[in-house]
Amino acid sequence: MADAADIDGLSFEQALAELERIVGQLESGQAPLEQSIELYERGAKLKAHCEKRLEAARLRVEKIVVGAGGAAGAEPAEFG
Repeated sequence: MADAADIDGLSFEQALAELERIVGQLESGQAPLEQSIELYERGAKLKAHCEKRLEAARLRVEKIVVGAGGAAGAEPAEFG
């Protein structure tokens, strides 16, 4: 497993894929306790990274409201 410092360089999709892999490992119950703790810690960092990327994307979308004449102001984006 790579250092936590490399997480910032991951795309949302890469971080999510790794997070899903970690969740699968933890759910299997096959990892020793110490490894499970390390996996959990990395998973928490990956989750925070994904949330940060999603928030940045949400803010970008909120800046753009396209009307008939092009960009015409900003409105809150609805996700979910």
